[in-house]
This record gives sequence, structure tokens and C-alpha cells, in this order.
Amino acid sequence: MKNTKTLTEGALLASVFAILLLITTYVPFIGIITVFALPLPFILFTLRRGLKPGFMLWTVALLLAFLIGGIATVPTAFIFGSAGLVIGELYRRSLSGFSVLIGAGLVYTLNMLLVFLIMVLVIGENPMQLAADLTKEQLEFADSTLGSFGQGDEQITAMMEMIDNLIYLAPVMIVVVGIILAVMTKLISYLVLRRLGHEVNALPAFRNWQFPKSFLWYYLIILILAMLGAEEGTTMFLIIWNLLPLLEVIIAVQGFAVIFYFFHLKKVAKAVPILIVAIAIMIPPLLYIVRIIGIIDLGFDLRKRITSQKK
Repeated sequence: MKNTKTLTEGALLASVFAILLLITTYVPFIGIITVFALPLPFILFTLRRGLKPGFMLWTVALLLAFLIGGIATVPTAFIFGSAGLVIGELYRRSLSGFSVLIGAGLVYTLNMLLVFLIMVLVIGENPMQLAADLTKEQLEFADSTLGSFGQGDEQITAMMEMIDNLIYLAPVMIVVVGIILAVMTKLISYLVLRRLGHEVNALPAFRNWQFPKSFLWYYLIILILAMLGAEEGTTMFLIIWNLLPLLEVIIAVQGFAVIFYFFHLKKVAKAVPILIVAIAIMIPPLLYIVRIIGIIDLGFDLRKRITSQKK
């Protein structure tokens, strides 16, 4: 009887995944929204039935993905299905919301990196390089068109240089996309699972977000290496070019958490720190101040000092 219920629920959730994948693949605009719901059937099934049945659902989903869109849609089922398995298992083990978020971020990042490497091996070239070459060809066409009017040379040259630099950012772009997907999946799955009556842990309040102190040392080391400089194209250049912006984001998030913590202690409306975050993002120089706050918090426990002064 139990196996029958498992098979029935698995078939139902496989159908739900197939519908979501169809919409994501073939319906413009709406597919941008449904893509974030793709892991939900796997999360729910793994949470309720365990990891082994979850793997069975994932196998079926890979087959359905091939039938729906051929080999092109299989990576989508692979990435979101495996992420759903991991997140569902972490929920099943009653881990903290932050642990679920970290696990989701890691599996998304590793999966996309794996798909990226497979694409490199299959087509024999870097997909980022192909996209950059195509974009540069279009810019060259625009340059020849605008050039006849004596316009556009400086702008086109600057954009060409920016495109060349973006090629080196493939790893950090994969990490950033992985983090965004992890956050969206965590938030959506938490709301859906709670709605269905499952007790799962939420993310801690943003004001309580705290990264390991080791990130401060990573940031300082990479910052010093960036100041010393590295030859373009070398391994050190790639490491610096990818890690520095990622660590800057982490330090900035730490700083924003401190700002939210401060205004929470002062019992100020949440709209105020949210407005500060929006202004800082729109005015990049302000992010330097935010990162300084984050550095102080990581190095000297600024939030504990603020709390002790309040007492």
C-alpha cells in the first residue's frame, strides 16, 4: 500500500514537473517565472518519501525532459532536479534555513559548472568565447554603420574591451547565478511547504546573517594581489578577476546586515535600511562605505559592540 502511494505521488509530481518544463521551455516571459518552480516536485517528494524515491523521480524527469525538448532540455532537468533532491533531503534532516541555502547554492553552482565543462568538451570551445565573438561581430557591423556618420568609434572600442574581460568572468557568473537560484528556491519552497503543512526552517532574519571570519582574510589577500597586479591571461589574473568581485559582494552583504541590525535595535521602520540599500546599489561609491562596515563587523564583531553599548 505504501509503495502504491509512493508511485502514485511520484507519477503526479513527474506530471507537474513536465508541465512546468513545457511552460519554461516554450512559453516566453511566463517561463522566466516557472523556472524557479522546477525544483519543487523533487523537494516535496524527497521530503516526504526519502532520497531513494527522489532519485527515481529524477531519473523519470530526465527522460521526460528528453521527450519534451530533446537533449537541449536535459541539462535543465539535471540542474533543477538534483538541486531539488539535495534541498528536499536537507529539509528532511531538519537542518537550519541557512544550511539549506548553502547546500542549494553549492549544488546549483557545481551542476552549472559541470554542464559548462561538458559543453566545452562537446563543442570543443568555450561557450562564453563563442557568445563574445558573436557579440563582437554584431558590434563591428554597428561600427561600420555608425562609422559612415563619423560616430560610435570610442563607444564600440570600449564595449569590445568590456566583452573581452567578461570572458574571464565565467566562473564568478556561474557562482552568482547559483546563489540567486538558491535564494529563490529556498524562499519559494519554504512558502509552498509551509502551506502544505510541513514544518521547515526559515532563513534567519537578514540582520543576523553572518559569514565566517575567514572571508575577511580571503578578501584582504585577493585585494593585495589585485593591487600588486597580474599579467592578463595568467592563472593569477583569472583567480583575482573572479574572486575579487565575489568577495566584494559578500563583504557588502555583511555590511548591509549590520545596517539592518542597527536600525532594528533602534526600532526604526524597515523601510529606512531598505532605502539605504537601494541608494547604495544605485550609487556605487557608497558601497565602499558599506564594505568598510562589513570588514569591521567581520574583524571586530561590530554588531556585538553595538548591542553592548545599547545595554
